Amino acid sequence: MRDIVEKIKAIEKEQARRKACDRLAAYNTGERVHKKQLAFHKSGKRNRWVFGGNRSGKTECGAVECVYMARGVHPYRENRQNACGWVVSLSTQVQRDVAQKKILQYLRRDWIEEIVMLSGRKDSPQDGVIDFIRVKNVFGGASVIGFKSCDQGREKFQGTSLDFVWFDEEPPKDIYEECRMRVLDRKGDLFGTMTPLKGLTFVYNDIFLNRRGDPEVWYEFMEWSDNPYLDEGEIAALEACLDERTLQTRRFGKFAAAEGLVYPEFDENVHVIEPFAVPKEWQDNISIDPGLNNPLSAHWYAVDFDDNVYVIAEHFEAGRDVDYHAEKIREISLRLGWKTDGRGRVSALIDSAAKQRTLASVKSVAELFYERGILVNPDVDKDLFSGIARVKSYLNTKNGLPNIYIFKNCVQLIQELKGYYWGSGDAPRKVDDHALDDFR
Repeated sequence: MRDIVEKIKAIEKEQARRKACDRLAAYNTGERVHKKQLAFHKSGKRNRWVFGGNRSGKTECGAVECVYMARGVHPYRENRQNACGWVVSLSTQVQRDVAQKKILQYLRRDWIEEIVMLSGRKDSPQDGVIDFIRVKNVFGGASVIGFKSCDQGREKFQGTSLDFVWFDEEPPKDIYEECRMRVLDRKGDLFGTMTPLKGLTFVYNDIFLNRRGDPEVWYEFMEWSDNPYLDEGEIAALEACLDERTLQTRRFGKFAAAEGLVYPEFDENVHVIEPFAVPKEWQDNISIDPGLNNPLSAHWYAVDFDDNVYVIAEHFEAGRDVDYHAEKIREISLRLGWKTDGRGRVSALIDSAAKQRTLASVKSVAELFYERGILVNPDVDKDLFSGIARVKSYLNTKNGLPNIYIFKNCVQLIQELKGYYWGSGDAPRKVDDHALDDFR
C-alpha cells in the first residue's frame, strides 16, 4: 500500500513539474482569468485586433494564438495540420525583445522540431534573431512559425501562402495589404495586437471605424484594469504620472488625435446593443438631416418609461432625390409598425435649413417631403454646443447607466460617433457628420 501511495505522489509531482514547464497549459486558468484575452481567442472572425495599453496583456494573447495554431490545439477554432504563419514585428530588434521572446515562452522544448536563425546560436535562440521555428503539430508533421520585420520592406512579404499572420504592433499599410494577400487562398487569419501611438492611421479607418463594412473585422480594447496580474497600486502610480491624452493610448489603448474626440464618453460595449422588438408606446420621433448629392441621414427614436432613448433604425444614402428618400422612410416606418396620423403619414424633425427655398426650386425640401407623406417639422433647436452637451449628458456613464442606447444596425451613426474630432478651433471637424447632425 505504501508503494502505491509513493507512486501516486511521484506521478503528481511529475504532473506539477510538467505544468510549470508548460505555460500554454497554465494560460488563463485558475482564479485570475483575463476575460478580454479569452474574448479574442473565442472570436470567430478572421481579422481580429486588440487595441491595448502597455502591459494590458495584448501581446500575450497574440503569442498564444500563434502557438495554438501551430500546435493544432486551438480550443475555439477549427485546427489545421501543418499550419504556416508569420509573426510580423516593426524591426528585428523588436522581434527579438518582444514577439519571439513571447513565442518561446509558450513553446515547450519537446514541441520544437527545428529552429533556424538569422543571427545568433540556435542553442540560445532568445539571444539572437530567429528566421523560423518548425513546431510539432498534434496531427502529425510540423507547422512553421516564421518571423518578419517591417524594416525589410514589402518585397520580403510576397509569394507565400499562409494560414495566419500576427502583427505585433501596427505595420505600414503596404505590408498589411501584402499580408492580406498571403492568407487569401487558404482562408487564413490576420490578427494584430497594438498600442495606437501613431494616431488616426489606416488601422483606425479600416479596423476601428471599419469604413468598408468588412464582416470579418473584430476588435477589442484592453486596459490596465483588464489585466488581473497587474497590481492596483502599480496602476495608480502609473496613472498619476501621465497626462490625459497619454493615458488614452498608454492605458486604454484608445486612438487619439491632437484635437481630441468630441464624444470620448461613447463606448460600443456599453451604448451599442442588439436590436429587439420595441413596444409601440415607446415610439417617439424620426430625425432627418437632408441631402441630395450629400448623404441624407435619418434615424428612428424610441423612449422607454425611464426616459432612456433608443436609436432603433437608420437610413443613410447619398445621390438620391426626395422621392427616393421619402419612399425609403415610409418603407422603414412600415417595417417598424411606426405610428402615423391615420392617413399613413409619419412625422419627423428636419434641419431648419430644409425650409429655405432657392432660385433653382419653387418649393423647399421641407415642402417636398410634406407632399410625399413625411410631415417634417423644421422648427428645431440646432445650436451646436448645446446639442453636443445634451448628447454627452445622455452618453455619460459616470453616475451609473447611460440614458441612450443604439441598435447595432445603425452602423453609420456608430461609425461617426467613434470618429468625431474637434478641429483646430472651437468646433468639430466638418467631415463625416451627417448622421451626428440628425442625432444631435
